Amino acid sequence: MMVIDPVLYIGISQSFFAALLIATKRPFTVANRLMAAWVFLICSELIFALVNTTLLEVYSFPFISFTYGPLMYLYVRHMTNPGKKFNWLALVHFIPFLVFFPVSVIFRSDQFVNNLSSFFVPDRLIPLRIVYSVSFFLSISLYSALSFSLIARHQKNLKDLVSYTSGVITLNWLKAVSISFYTAYFCLFILGGLDIIGNYIPFDPYFVIYGFITVFSFVYSLYAIRQPEIFGQVLKPSDDTLKGAGRYSRSGLRNEKADEYLNRILAYMESSRAYLNRDLTIQDISSGTRISKHHITQVLNERHGKNFFTFINEYRVREVISRFSDPKYSNFTILAIALDSGFNSKATFNSIFKGMTGLTPSEFREKGQGTSRVTSVPRGPDK
Repeated sequence: MMVIDPVLYIGISQSFFAALLIATKRPFTVANRLMAAWVFLICSELIFALVNTTLLEVYSFPFISFTYGPLMYLYVRHMTNPGKKFNWLALVHFIPFLVFFPVSVIFRSDQFVNNLSSFFVPDRLIPLRIVYSVSFFLSISLYSALSFSLIARHQKNLKDLVSYTSGVITLNWLKAVSISFYTAYFCLFILGGLDIIGNYIPFDPYFVIYGFITVFSFVYSLYAIRQPEIFGQVLKPSDDTLKGAGRYSRSGLRNEKADEYLNRILAYMESSRAYLNRDLTIQDISSGTRISKHHITQVLNERHGKNFFTFINEYRVREVISRFSDPKYSNFTILAIALDSGFNSKATFNSIFKGMTGLTPSEFREKGQGTSRVTSVPRGPDK
C-alpha cells in the first residue's frame, strides 16, 4: 500500500494549490466556488487516504467521492447559466454523502473489505458493501448523464444566440471532461468486478483510483482556471428558448407582424452588413432593429426555417463567394477573405462553407462556381 504514497503526496499538493487559485479567481462566480469546493474535497480525500494508510484508520470506505457527481452537475448548471443564483435546495444532491460519511466512520474499526476478492463474503457487512457500491455507481452514472445533457442543450441553444463558435462559450472541454470522468470510473468498476470475480488484477486497485483522481483534478482545475465567465444576462437564453418544440405557442406574434419583423431584419442585414462582425450576437441585431431577441429567434425559426447561427453565416458565405469573383481580392488568401467576411476561425468557415455549397472553399474558388450552388441563402419571407 505504501506505493500509493507518492501519488497521494503529488495529488494533495497540486489539488490544494489549484483550489486556492480557483477560489481567488475573479470574478467570484458560483461556478468558480463550486469548482474550488470540488478540488478542495479531492484534496481532502487524498489526505484522508494518506492518513488511513500510514497513521490510523479514520474511515472504512471512501465517502467523499459521493460529492463528485453532484458538484460536476452543479458546476455545469451554473457555467451554462451564469446568472442563476445558488439555491440551497441543491444540497439535497449531497444526501448520499451525508449518509455514508457517518456510516464509514462508525465502521472504521471493521474490515469493510480486506480485498475485492472477499467482496461477497457472507458477513454482516455484505449488505452495506452492496448498497455502497450500487449507490456510488448510480451516482456517477446519473450525474454524468445530467451534466452531458446540460452541455448538449447549452450548445444547441447557442445556435439561437450567437453567430460564431468558440471554445470559451461552447464548453467542449467540459463535455469531454464529463465523458472521460464517467468512462474512467466505468473502467474502474469493470476492473473492480474482475478482481471480485477472480482476482484478475495484478496491481493495487487503490493506486489506479487515486492516480486517476490526481490526474483528473489536475486537468479539470487547469481548464477551470483558464475558463472565463461565458456571458452575462445579454446572452442569457429566454425561458421560451429552453422549452424546445412549441416554445412560441404563447408568443402572441401575429403573421403580419412576423412578416414585418422578418423584412426589417433582412433590410437591416443588407444595409448594415452586420454579419461582418465576427462576434455578432442576437443582442446586436436586437439593438439594431429594435426587435426583442425572443421575436427574432421566433421569426427566424418559424418564418425563415433557420436558427440565428445559420442565418448569419449564410450571409458570410455569400460575402466570401462574392469576393472570390471580385478581382480586387484575387491576391487574398481564402482564409483572409473568410476572416474579413465575418468568420472567426478556419475550421468553422470550412465546415459551414462545404455544408452550404457541397464543395470546399478551395474547390469552389478553383472551379469558379459563382453563387449558383448556394441554395440556402437568406431571402425574403414566403408569401
